[in-house]
Amino acid sequence: MTQDSAYHYHVIRRAIDTIDAADAPLSLEALARDMGLSPAHFQRVFSAWVGVSPKRYQQYLALDHARALLRDRFTTLETAQVVGLSGSGRLHDLFLTWEAMAPGEYARGGAGLTIRHGWFDSPFGPALVMGTDRGICGLGLAAETGRDATMDDLRARWPMADFIDDPAPLAPMVATAFGTTGSASARLHLIGAPFQIKVWEALLQIPSGHVTTYSEIASAIGHPRAVRAVGTAVGRNPVSWLIPCHRALRKSGALGGYHWGLPVKRAMLARESAQTGA
Repeated sequence: MTQDSAYHYHVIRRAIDTIDAADAPLSLEALARDMGLSPAHFQRVFSAWVGVSPKRYQQYLALDHARALLRDRFTTLETAQVVGLSGSGRLHDLFLTWEAMAPGEYARGGAGLTIRHGWFDSPFGPALVMGTDRGICGLGLAAETGRDATMDDLRARWPMADFIDDPAPLAPMVATAFGTTGSASARLHLIGAPFQIKVWEALLQIPSGHVTTYSEIASAIGHPRAVRAVGTAVGRNPVSWLIPCHRALRKSGALGGYHWGLPVKRAMLARESAQTGA
């Protein structure tokens, strides 16, 4: 990860914590002072990261942000399907195509698969990306969990696969995934149990800047009573950000958990909302 990329992530991470702890909106000067930066420098870091001012960004980090999304900007999965926002459509400014592994292949724990991996910069800290010849199969974020734990986590999902440290074939898709370039297609290779893949398909239908609930996902896949199982499948999503499990909330509007750390989920939702609002 480059020094500037790591620096920007940690500035944003600290700013989020500072805003959360405040009883009222903070001025640009106060935030900059807490970050140890000049107001102008802090403003530039924010603008480069999210594309809006710190003042506007704070609107999307309020404690009731999740509830506001559900109340004012909620888009049902049924509506997303009607307007064509599916796994093969436009999702947060990148083009995704995907295919799922057959159940028998999944049951073998990745036996016979060659999975390449590498570390890349992302707006949310260092990202571990894994992929097969068919596309990206794993994307983990290490800012909160650490690199070793992130590597162990993803490798354990396909224990019989052969893993190779070879980031070069993944680089074009990763660049598309994180918005560096739009010249390539980000292909996904979904490796999971059939029920998990149904849940991940539903997640792929949620547009950027919008959210859904675990209960709506359960209804959309034809298992309205399986809310807890849906929550487990959401948590087992191996491709963070691209399969947007961060857009799934509890029915109450609470954020729920996030496998790679709740601060990362909050940063993702705030970033998408601010960019959509802008």
